[in-house]
Amino acid sequence: MRRSVGLGLLITLACPLALAGQGGPAADSLAKAASAAAAANTVAINFVWTLVAGFLVMFMQAGFAMVETGFTRAKNAAHTITMNFMVYGIAMLAYWVVGFALQAGGVGPLGTLGGYDKLAHEVSLTIAGKEWGLFGGTGFFLTGVAYTAPVFAYFLFQMVFMDTAATIPTGALAERWKFSAFAVFSVFVGAVIYPIYANWTWGGGWLAMLGKNLGLGHGHVDFAGSSVVHMTGGVMAFVTAALLGPRRGKYNADGSVNAIPGHNIPMALIGTFILAFGWFGFNAGSTLAGSDLRIGVIATNTMLAGAAGGITSMLYMWLKYGKPDPSMMANGTLAGLVAITAPCAFVTAPSAVLIGGIAGVLVCVAVFFIDGKLRIDDPVGAISVHGVNGLWGILSLGLLADGTYGDGWNGVNGAVRGLFYGDASQFAAQPTASCASMTPSARSRSTGSTGCGASCRSDCWPTARTGTGGTA
Repeated sequence: MRRSVGLGLLITLACPLALAGQGGPAADSLAKAASAAAAANTVAINFVWTLVAGFLVMFMQAGFAMVETGFTRAKNAAHTITMNFMVYGIAMLAYWVVGFALQAGGVGPLGTLGGYDKLAHEVSLTIAGKEWGLFGGTGFFLTGVAYTAPVFAYFLFQMVFMDTAATIPTGALAERWKFSAFAVFSVFVGAVIYPIYANWTWGGGWLAMLGKNLGLGHGHVDFAGSSVVHMTGGVMAFVTAALLGPRRGKYNADGSVNAIPGHNIPMALIGTFILAFGWFGFNAGSTLAGSDLRIGVIATNTMLAGAAGGITSMLYMWLKYGKPDPSMMANGTLAGLVAITAPCAFVTAPSAVLIGGIAGVLVCVAVFFIDGKLRIDDPVGAISVHGVNGLWGILSLGLLADGTYGDGWNGVNGAVRGLFYGDASQFAAQPTASCASMTPSARSRSTGSTGCGASCRSDCWPTARTGTGGTA
């Protein structure tokens, strides 16, 4: 009897141990499988998020077309909207052939899209033992190591950003620009001008390395493109508009300015709504990760800044000239969106409203200064909206980034902080980009004067529009 009881106790104690021994590897295997499935799902979510955001940014092209065409004269509407239509295809193919490789050929691992790491050839200089990237060297024609799903998704998203920058000068040069000159210019923007600066900031280039190499914060930080996209486009617009000269009848002999109103302000305002909608893809999509919950903060900051810019521009014009100006409301809204594009992930909601509100006033002041004092004819106010407020956007990041996001940005430990939150070096890194953006953009001088100088303004195929939102 005692033997039976002892044997029973032995079996009772041994069974759990045996089961544990058998279940250990199985449980471990199951946990690994679950973890792998979760990781695969995260990458899939990031893929879909990045592509959908890219589709939204592509639709911004329609918004630009409507804004620029509405802000031009009716006789030139076909020319203006055709430039907006064709810049998409022309610049895209140039970017596919060479531009993407120059921008992203040395970007390194695409962490949120599965970690693909073959875009790793950055052409650089070694100075004082430190690497300073200049441009990428892999990915031409999306062949070779670039023929893979993560790279294709990344290409699509980056391409529509490039196309946004390429579209900006079409408004500033409207109504006196030959279509052939526009086509040549678009090739250069997609192939060289935009990709070089984008590499310096987003592709592992020297601006991004100011933090690691010189201790300037996290290097130049631009979350979604206030400088890379908008300031680059604004600088190109400034240089080429100055070279091309004003439209006939814009300035009188005594230097006074004549307003040349746009023919369809409602079209321009609808286009502004489309752009504001697409901007959610522009900014929140720049996480390249639907799994990054910061997208909620980014999208809301974007919306708040755009609203603040529209309101302050309305109030400025109302108080200064006695009535609100709908074209300036549109440009003020866009200015707020441009300004928040760089700091959208790094600032609080009150800061976003402040940034957008300042942008709304700044665009009004800049429009009249550029138009009246510098005597540069910009029919749609593109230089003021994108160039001036692109600069304000990167400076505002250097002032107001609150240190709650961006740990490890550009390879620097810790979150991104601005001057008002304890990191003066981050603010020092930001203005460097304003000078750097003029280097690749200045290359537009040769193409900006090709085919359509002062002698051929009358030859422009029915072009486009106004003074500066009709307030020139």
